[in-house]
Amino acid sequence: MDKLKEADLYKGELIPISGKLVERYNKCLVKLGFTETKLTSFFIDGIGWSPEVAEEKGEIHYLNNGEANPHCIIITPLQKGLPVYNPFHSFDRELMKQVFKTHQTNIENITRDSAICVDFDQRIDVFYEPLDVLKYKDIIVRFRLVDNLDQAQKEQLELIELFKRDNNFVDEEIHQKLLESANTYGDLRERVIDIKDITFNVDSFFTEAFGGIFVIKSFLSPILVFQDIDAYKEAIKDTSHDVLMYHIGHDQLIEKLQSHLIIEFDLNSEITKRRHERVKKFLLSKHLENTTHEMKDILEDPMLFKSYLNKIDISARKKVMSVDRYLEKKSSGTFVKVEDIIDEEVRVALHSPHSSLKPSEQDLIWKLLVSISPKDVLFLYWYDKEEFYKRYKNWSDSMKDWVIQTIKNNI
Repeated sequence: MDKLKEADLYKGELIPISGKLVERYNKCLVKLGFTETKLTSFFIDGIGWSPEVAEEKGEIHYLNNGEANPHCIIITPLQKGLPVYNPFHSFDRELMKQVFKTHQTNIENITRDSAICVDFDQRIDVFYEPLDVLKYKDIIVRFRLVDNLDQAQKEQLELIELFKRDNNFVDEEIHQKLLESANTYGDLRERVIDIKDITFNVDSFFTEAFGGIFVIKSFLSPILVFQDIDAYKEAIKDTSHDVLMYHIGHDQLIEKLQSHLIIEFDLNSEITKRRHERVKKFLLSKHLENTTHEMKDILEDPMLFKSYLNKIDISARKKVMSVDRYLEKKSSGTFVKVEDIIDEEVRVALHSPHSSLKPSEQDLIWKLLVSISPKDVLFLYWYDKEEFYKRYKNWSDSMKDWVIQTIKNNI
């Protein structure tokens, strides 16, 4: 991952945690029902997730108490605006934006000397079967302070009122309690540490639960797309819900998404044109072995591209250039069907979210399309970083250079 790190493309926006902040982080872990980390320093993202702690615990989603109970840790206002690198839900980033938008001042105040444990409560204690994800409606975001700072403030204010009453100002026991409170928590009289629950509305979304499920709700019947075949097989046994279900590998999925106006295939779209160039280059790279030139040069130099295109077998050549062949025949006035010329794998890779969808829905569908056909390295990086990192490890150094340059040219 060194090349990605040098290019600032590998978790480059994490913030370092050490000293007192580690102590507060551990208090949050314990309060949430987890064990402390033994690390003395690490990095965190916007939701308080740390790659180092995840590696130490051997669990990517270590901030979850089961798949139905995700949590967040806020120990610094610097988490505002940071990426969420391993979201359990597709809405986690937007949820954190709302948290900071609503409680920015309170978060700054509290994290001066404390930390905030956050519960994402969807009113589901535990999942029993895949279709339980249909219960998602509103997420109640609840906040708890370490060391019960809010309760300590309440008790300190009560002590102050007691101190003012009658002749209690001479009561040494009250003096001592006030001193102990002040020494432990500081002066809490003017601190604004009340942080109210937030309700976050959930529409269509993706969850990592049950191996990964896309829940698309904005239609007459919800559509569920499963990444895990076993979860899909279990779900289709349930006939009590009016819902359409597919596995991500089903051939009819693309057709169904098109018929519901969820995705579209538009070769005239500027986005599709740019994506086609990246997909075409990626497909050629898959057919090349033992090249005498660097892969980056082959994919970026038009002459080298043509040279190596002519070195692969005719069927592979037709696949790589299928869109170009279709457009050429169409421009000459020849009637051709898309499916007769453009390779199915290429056609699937070049679909995009339907233009009628809301931006949040489009992001979700981009993630779905990238999961179905991860042929565009840029969109794979944007919409599924963990899968991108896994695939990146298996590419040659020269291919990595091309991928990095492709991403850098588009951000």
